[in-house]
Parts: sequence; C-alpha cells; structure tokens
Amino acid sequence: MKSAVIGFPRVGKLRELKFASEKYFRGQITEESLDVVAKELRKEHWQLQQKAGIDFISSNDFSFYDGMLDTTVLLNAIPKEYQKLGLNEQQTYFAMARGYQGEQGDVKAFAMKKWFNTNYHYMVPEINDDTKITLCGNKPFHEYKEAKEYGIETKPVIIGAFTFLKLAKYNGKNTAANYAEQLVKAYGDILNKLNELGTKWVQFDEPALVTDLTAEEIQFFVALYKRILGNKNNVKVLLQTYFGDVRDCYKDIMDLEFDGIGLDFLEGKRNLELLRLNNFPEDKILFAGVINGKNIWKCDYKRILDMLSEIKKHAKNVVISTSCSLLHNPYTLENETKMEENVKKHFAFAKEKLSEIHELSYITESDDYEALTEYKRNREVFEAVRLYESKEIQAEVAALSEKDFIRKIDRKEREKIQKKEFGFPLFPTTTIGSFPQTQEVKKNRSNYRTGEIDEKTYEKQVFKLIEACIRQQEELGLDVLVHGEYERNDMVEFFGENLEGYVFTEKAWVQSYGTRCVKPPIIFGDVKRIRPITVKYSKYAQSLTNKPVKGMLTGPVTILNWSFPREDVSLQEMAYQIGIAIREEVCDLEKLGIKIIQIDEAALKEKLPIRRNEWYSEYLDWAIPAFRLCHSRVKPETQIHTHMCYSEFEEIVKDIDNMDADVISFEASRSKLTIIDALKANNFETEVGPGVYDIHSPRIPTVEEIVQVLQKMLEKIDKNKLWVNPDCGLKTRGIPETIASLKNLVEAAKIVRESL
Repeated sequence: MKSAVIGFPRVGKLRELKFASEKYFRGQITEESLDVVAKELRKEHWQLQQKAGIDFISSNDFSFYDGMLDTTVLLNAIPKEYQKLGLNEQQTYFAMARGYQGEQGDVKAFAMKKWFNTNYHYMVPEINDDTKITLCGNKPFHEYKEAKEYGIETKPVIIGAFTFLKLAKYNGKNTAANYAEQLVKAYGDILNKLNELGTKWVQFDEPALVTDLTAEEIQFFVALYKRILGNKNNVKVLLQTYFGDVRDCYKDIMDLEFDGIGLDFLEGKRNLELLRLNNFPEDKILFAGVINGKNIWKCDYKRILDMLSEIKKHAKNVVISTSCSLLHNPYTLENETKMEENVKKHFAFAKEKLSEIHELSYITESDDYEALTEYKRNREVFEAVRLYESKEIQAEVAALSEKDFIRKIDRKEREKIQKKEFGFPLFPTTTIGSFPQTQEVKKNRSNYRTGEIDEKTYEKQVFKLIEACIRQQEELGLDVLVHGEYERNDMVEFFGENLEGYVFTEKAWVQSYGTRCVKPPIIFGDVKRIRPITVKYSKYAQSLTNKPVKGMLTGPVTILNWSFPREDVSLQEMAYQIGIAIREEVCDLEKLGIKIIQIDEAALKEKLPIRRNEWYSEYLDWAIPAFRLCHSRVKPETQIHTHMCYSEFEEIVKDIDNMDADVISFEASRSKLTIIDALKANNFETEVGPGVYDIHSPRIPTVEEIVQVLQKMLEKIDKNKLWVNPDCGLKTRGIPETIASLKNLVEAAKIVRESL
C-alpha cells in the first residue's frame, strides 16, 4: 500500500522555529535570518519523510504562526486596520497574530480559538463587508517549488474554502454566502497556478465536514466544490477530513469530482460503517486515517491490520495515512535519553510514526504477516504487563457516590457568607495566577534540574520571588493576590510530577499556538497523589500579607486533556482518579487557612465531542462532576474559583454554571466579549470575571480602554457579581508590560467603581 502524512510538526526537533521567531520579535535577528531557519526546517522535514518511504508528503503544512492565518493572507482577507499600518508582509502577518503597538498605529491581535477538539489554537479570520477575497499570496507555490528543488514531489496543503468560511468571524451584514463567488474564483486560481507548476496532488483540508451540518450548509459545500473542481485540470484533488466522521455528507462528498478522500477511522467512529453501507467509489482513492495523529502510543498493528482488512473490502484503492496532522505529536523519541526503556517502548512520536506507517504499508500486503519480525516485535509490546497499576485508587473511584460531587450549602447562600467574610469592594481585582517567567526564574529551575544547585538553594530563590511578587501586587493595589507560580514549569506537568502514574519527557514539545509550545506529561498508569503539591508555596505567600492569596491548582479535566491519556481505560476513570488527588490538595490548603482556591479548568471544552448529541453521554456527564469532586468537601466560606480560556463556551454556559464554583474567569478580550451575552441569556448565577485585556499580545491596554470594557460588561452583568482580571495567566509576558497593564487595570476598576 502507498502511504501518506496529512501534516508534520513545524517547530523543529528542538523548537528551532520558536526560538528564531522570538529573536525576530525582539529585533535580535532579521527577517532574512528567520527565513533561513524556516527553510532549513522545511528541508529537514521533507527529507525525513522521504527517507521513511512516505509516498504522499505534504508541503505548506509549515507555518510561522498558524495555518488559518496563512490562508487569510493567501486569500487577501487582511482587515484594513492592519493594511493601514504600512508594514511589510511579514510584519503585517505578525501584527494579526500578536497585535501591534508602535509608531504606525495600535491594533489588537486576531481572536484565537481551539482547533476543533485539540489543544492547538488557530487565529480566527475576520471578514468585513469591504473584504475582497482574491488569490494574492505565494506561500503554497513557493514551498512546492522549494521541495522540488530537493527532488521531492509534495502535495500542497491548503485549508479548504468551506472550513475557512465556516470558521471565520463576520463583522458586518455579510455572511459566508456573500463570499462564495470570490472563494470559487480564488480556489480556482490556486488550482490553475498548481497546474502551471506541474503539481500532481493538492490537499484541501475540510475538517468542518465532521461537525453537525445543516442541509443548507451541505448544499453550500457542494455548490462551492462543483465549481472549484472545474478548474483542477491535471491536478488531482484530495479532500481531507479529520477529527470525526462524515455521516451528514458522505454521499454528497462521493458524488463530487474529488480524486482522493481522506477519512479518519479512529475518531471517525461511523466512517467504517458508512463504508460498509455505501462502499467507496472505484474511481477515487481512499486515504485511510488509521495512524493516530493525536496520541503518542505505539500503534497496535493487529488492530490496525484488522481495520485495514475491513476497509479494503469496500474500497478498491487505499492509501494508509495518519488520522490527522502529526502537528499534535512531539517530534521524536530520540530526544528522550532519560526515559526507561520498558516505558519508552510503548511510544511513537511523529518521526517514529513515519516508520509505523511504512511498516504497515508493506505488512498489510503480506500473506503471512504474523511471521514478520516487525509484526512480532509490535505484538510483544502490547502483550507486556502494564506498569503502575493501583487497586487502591481503582477501588476509591468505584466507591464514589452522589455526596462526593455536591457541596452542602447552596451557592446563593455561600455568596452571602463570602461577601461578609471577605468584604471586597465592587469589582474586586485579581490576576489569573502566573506572573512572568523571567530568565531568572527559568535559570533557577534549570540549575536545580541539572544539579548545579541543591533543593534548599532552589527553594530559597522561589520564596524570594514569591515575596517580591506579593509586594508588587500590594503596591499595585490588587484585591486578591497570587503567589506567581515560580515553582512551576507548566500548569499540568508540575502537578503530574507529584502524582503517581505519570511519566515525563525531556523535549517532547507540541505547538499550542504561535511560538507557544507545551510538553504534555503522559498518563501511563493509575493516578494518585503521593505528596502535597502546592501547599508550602501558598502557605508562605499567605504569611506575607493580610490580603487573601489564592491557592492555585489545575483541575482534573484540564490535567487530563493536557496530558497524553491512556488508551486502555476510559477518560472518566482517569478524570476521577485525578479529581480525588486534587480534592486532597484542596482540603490541605483549606486546613492551612487558604480561603480562596482556584481550580483552573482552562481546557474544559477541549475534549467536548464535535457532535452535539454526544456531548453529555460521552463527556459532560463525567467532566462536570470531575470538577465538583475536587471541591465538594470545603466549607461554605471557602471561595472556589476556576478559569477557562480560548474556546467558545457560549453553548455550554449552563453546564459551566453547574460546576458550582463561586467565581469563574473567562478569556473574553480576543473574542470581543461575546461570552457576556451568553451569560445574561442563561441567567448565569456564578460570579464572573471576563478578561478585560489580552495577555497573549505584548500591547499594553490603556485605562480608558479597560473602562470601556467594564462599562460594556455592566450592561449585561450584575455589578455585585463582576470581577476584574486579565484574560489568562501572565507567564509569557515581560515584567514592564505586565506591571503597566495591571496598573491600568486597577485604575480602571477604581474609576468605574467610583462612578457608581
């Protein structure tokens, strides 16, 4: 069988793109130097796939920041406020990604949202009534030609017209339908250009096809592509879907003139059934997504070969492929020099998955594959005994009952008790948790990990940083303080290091957005708390001030969703195991006098099924209880906060209210405060802090700007329930901009408070 990869990680084996981009942002290297790094990475990734024997290698899966943003530029959908800055193409691109504040003007960044059900964030295109969509960029064609110079034929990857229009934000009277003509022309021009270059295949990514679609949306998709495909000529077009099944539009897709169709057979639970019921057209090639692009476990050859055998009964021409882009995987296991071999043997990162694809491509053609060395070696891994099993924690989860998920006092009564307990002014001010992770902070952590300093020296420096953070917040006049989280490398990895059942990597970085990379820990066995995690840091911070200092924890659903999960037990089982561990930490913090405890669920919506009819049965029915499990035992005067960011929460606002927290902070600034309409419409009971400024941009919000934001919030939110805070943690920002922004935040809250 031939083999294909939908996309490959782009930040590099050792995050070369991240570091080069950040140097460029700081003015330490030129645009030309940044381009040199990018070109070397593209070459390395193409040659790596060529060497692994991959037949269909992607180009244009590389991006300096985000693929949707690349498509925005390609299609000339750049809002006028960015064009008016008078910057060059690269600078304008980054202004849309990060915001811009300088001599040429002051603009905010595009909104940022979760890419379907992943932890990757995309930049939301903004289409105004005066937007004129037309092909004007050169990136896909440039990278195709670049690969050809190395003797590598690639299939350029471009976000499809339907997904682009469906995910865009429309500022004005126009809707997606108003841009159909322009999109047809632009995508037709793309195909014409690829024809001129002699391109054999192009891949149009249409993950929006796995969402719940109306009949009108399906008709719109069909109408778009009937006309677009009229321009394909000699270029073969692959329609690529992922993250789910195409139950709503299977027959419609098959009737169109696509040459290849990519289906996800892992998350797309009904795709195999659709194949059985309808078969697959003989004149098309099926790109079968059977290698997991989102998880790091080694592929079970027996299971996949059985699946491929069934697929081949209904499809004549099959190419073995990844279920989605390998963007969601770390680069390679080769960087993991400290991992135990009996653990490491269970994993396959992006580079290793290339080998799996290649092995399966010829194993599946063997008449006696069970006799092959590669197959036997794979079976040995899956027949090995699982490490880190705990009968104790399994029994504790099994014994959970309704009372473990319910606080004794109703939220409205708790609100009265807490108002009296804390005596906060209107619009209490706080931050989300973390403060800037400076070079000093990183050096202290690095020196400890490498053994250059001992634990006592490391802790002494952490406590020194905490004290400085508390003093700074007191000086700023914030009402509720945080300790800064200087002891943490990551909001999930730090907790995982104190939980049994986790294993960790050295350099298994995955892109979250732009230059932001995360290193998710791996849930390898049963999870339980083995020691206090945050207690000593919160206790010390509270001892320095009379103002309340929040205990800062990560919630069980976010810990689960931002880890690589097991594949042999349910998500619910893992969430409840983690929830019990966090509950123990919450109770210890309360005993030490920590009166406000924040349990962050930033990633609550991340694993929400794409299909609405599966939201409760497969996710919310255990995800919301997992959070409640953490705080059900605290006293009514203990105030429970949580935080959520960078997703569309409007559709599950009632479920969020049912988490039974006392205060919830949301990301709101990039999404233009749309959350507050949903809060009002659903009679949201929880006190709330929609973010008043965007921390993922270096720009500093003015006092007047924040005042206007607060006034807008007060149109929809009860003044007695409104908190004032940034929209996320401050770890990625610099100290000067952080202090300036928080100073303006406090002043704005004071002005609005006094006006009432």
